[in-house]
Parts: sequence; structure tokens; C-alpha cells
Amino acid sequence: MSLKAQTSDPTKPLSVIDWLGSQPVPAAPPVQKKPDEPAVARSALPPSVDVAPLSNGSPRQIGLVPAHVTGLPASLWRGSDVQKIAKLLERLPELSLPAAQSLLYTVLLADVDAPGGIAAAGDTLALLRVEKLVKLGALDPALSLIEQAGVPTSAAHFDLWMQISLLTGSEDRACATLRAAPHLTNDLATRIFCSGRSGQWDNAALTFGSAQALGLIPEEKLALLDRFLHPDAFEGEPPLPAPRKMDPLSFRLFETIGEPMPTGNLPRAYAVADLRDLAGWKSQIEAAERLTRAGALPDNRLLGLYTERQAAASGGVWDRVAAIQRFETALQTGSTDAVAKTLPTAWRAMQDAALETTFAQLFAADLQKLDLTGRTASMATVIALLSADYETAAAQSDPADLATQIAFGDVTGSRPAPSIDAALFDGFTDAAPRADLVATAQQSRLGESILHILRLLEDGAQGDANALRDAVATLRALGLEDIARRASLQILLLER
Repeated sequence: MSLKAQTSDPTKPLSVIDWLGSQPVPAAPPVQKKPDEPAVARSALPPSVDVAPLSNGSPRQIGLVPAHVTGLPASLWRGSDVQKIAKLLERLPELSLPAAQSLLYTVLLADVDAPGGIAAAGDTLALLRVEKLVKLGALDPALSLIEQAGVPTSAAHFDLWMQISLLTGSEDRACATLRAAPHLTNDLATRIFCSGRSGQWDNAALTFGSAQALGLIPEEKLALLDRFLHPDAFEGEPPLPAPRKMDPLSFRLFETIGEPMPTGNLPRAYAVADLRDLAGWKSQIEAAERLTRAGALPDNRLLGLYTERQAAASGGVWDRVAAIQRFETALQTGSTDAVAKTLPTAWRAMQDAALETTFAQLFAADLQKLDLTGRTASMATVIALLSADYETAAAQSDPADLATQIAFGDVTGSRPAPSIDAALFDGFTDAAPRADLVATAQQSRLGESILHILRLLEDGAQGDANALRDAVATLRALGLEDIARRASLQILLLER
């Protein structure tokens, strides 16, 4: 008989107490008590003891993108040590190849098991992934991932959630959570800020006074909080100097007291604040370009800003805006002549901004529909090879060209002279993959292997031919063929 069938109301789940009360109680056998008889051991051996690790909670998969989308297994980090993952992420260099950036985001957002099947390790890994996303400037997915992991999980989880919320302007939700559970943070400055945001000025002032008297908050932040709590007392005072090291709360406090900080020299995550309507159009575009270069912003978001209104001046970003607007207008007319006239300027503008793959993703498909000739036809082919639809472009290209062969993953012919081209040739022909990285992947540590390969790819992009050869060969051996081809085409075609 099922448990559910024994409930009086079949629509309600059966509690443990209900289930126990519904079972027939067996009659207990009579017990013959012999209080004077000592216990008799059946053996002289010590009793056996079952040993099991203390439970850290049930491990769960954490991630935003399922395996059938990423192509990566849930066991990506299962065999890894979380401290080693932390070191690999910390030492990973800034990635310049869009294909490498894309692979890193896939790894960070993949829905995966906890390392070692230990829940606490899974929580720590979630924090590491969110911290890396924040450094990249990808605050929206970082916010979603930390919320999925559970912001009340630990003080570290909550503090990171609060930092992201401050940078995205969604701190009211975080402050409401803190009011309901004050134990979630030990940061007195955050408590003061949240009390003020919710209108609890007396509580904020009391905490501020105590922290000031006991020296519990640095002087720089105390000065900021003082102006936040007592704006009238500082009417007409000169602006505060920028702190030696900016943090999200200080950044938000400067904005709150009417002294917003420029983000150009701050870490990339702060640029997200300039995407809001509070910033000027030029600042929004510059922030969007910076984030798009890092793969942290959708390409269409940048295009939307480029075409939002007419350029207000000339030079720099305004020339780029004008070039993109003229090109898009020409493309919409379907005029081959108009596109041929505007494409070179637009393409050169995007090359200057290191946004070639963004341009390719936005416009390659439409360019392939036009009957371009000469220089613009060659330019359109390069743009298409830098897009996700590189195979279609290769079908219309010279089959003997190395870029065409890489696009099909079938490199033949004579090996080029020793160079980056030769490294790519070797990576797609007879070069052996890195045996250590393949072995690591076979031990349910594929994530570690990928982080090592990303480092090799970046070294290869900077001119290390051996690193590039090993990276390409190992990517292919691990089944990451699309990344191998896209990264190779970008190294081959991007003029940087």
C-alpha cells in the first residue's frame, strides 16, 4: 500500500508523524528479565563500527545553463578540489579572444555537480564562479547565479549579493532581506546604509555613532556615511576625494550624495552603472563597448545604443556611431552600392574599437545576401568567417585557403613556414593533444582542463606558437571543435 493511500485527505502529503500513527503496532514479545545475569559477549573481538563522513547537506546542481545547451557534462568539476579551482580562476589571464571568452562564460554558467559531491564545496564553487563573473563585468548572470545558490547560505554569499546589487542599483531588495535577517552580514557600513535606505534614520545614526566611537569603520567610509546621513551639515562643502580603493558601497554612496565617480579607471564591473539612463549617452556607449569587448554584454545592446539618436559631435566614439548608423541605413535599403560605400568605414571603426566579432555577429548574415564584388566582397567574407556561421562563408571561399580549411576543420596541403599559421596547421593535422589535460578531463575534472586550455589559447594569441598548437589539438580531442575553429579563425583574421 502506498503512503499516499493511507492519508485521510489524498490531496495532502503525509507527514512522518501521520504515517507512523497509521501503521499497525506489532505486539511486543514477552521479555524475560534476568537482572542478575551479566551480558554475554559472543566474541572477544571489538565491535565493528560503521564510519561515514559527516553530512554537509545534500549536494545539488548549481548553474544557469543546462548540459543540453552547453554541451558540457554535469561532472565538469566533480573530481576537482575547490581550492585548486580557486587558484586556476585567480591566475587566469585577461582573455582577448572572443571564442575563449565565450568558453569561459559557458564554464562559469553551466549547471554542474558539486566538487566531490559535497554540498559545502558546491557552495564555495558557486561563490568563485560569481566572483569571476563580477570581475568580467557580467553582473546580470552573476546576480542570477548567486540568487540561485542562495543568498542566505552564508555571510559571504550575502555580502557578494549585496555588492552586485549595489552596482546594478537593485540594493533595495538586498536591504529588505538584511532587515529581516540582520545576522547575514557583519559589515556595519552596509547595515547603516540599509537602515538609511529604509528610512530608519535613528537606527542608522546610532550604529554610525557606535562604529565611529569604536573605530570599526575606516575614516574614508565614515566620511561618506556622514554625508549620507547628514546631508544638510555638509551643504557647500568641497567634494570628497576619491578613495584609494573603490568598493561597491562607496561607489553607491558617492552617487547617493550627488558626487558620482567616473568609471573609466575603475574595474570593469563598475561600468555597468553607466548603462543606466542616469549617465549621458556618450558614457553609456563607452561603457557598453568596454563590456562588449569582454563578452559581458549582448551585441544587440551595443547596437541599440549606437543607433539611439544622432551623433552629437565628431571624433572618437561619435565617428564610430556615425559610421555604424550610415552602414545600417545602407544595409536596410538593400543597395549593394550603398553598402559598398559604407562598409569599409564601418568595419575600420569597429576594428579600432576591437569589436570585429560583434560587428560580424550583427551583420554577417545580411552581408552574405548581397552580391558584393572586389574589396568589399573580400571584406564581407572575412566578416562572415568571424561569425557563428563561418562554415557557410567558407563554402564560398577558396578551398586552398587556410582560413577556409580551418572553418571546415579539415586542413590539408603543405605546412606553412614556422609561424602562427604553422601552429594552427599542426593543431588541425598531426599534433598530439596534451596528454595531461586529456587525463585530467577523464577524471571528472574537465573544468580544470578547460581553464588550462584557455591560458594556452591566450598565450597563443600573444604569439606563443607551441601553446597555440597544444590548445587547438587538445580542444579538438576533448570534443570542443567549434571553439577550436572559432578561436583559430579569430587568431588568423583579427588584425590586432
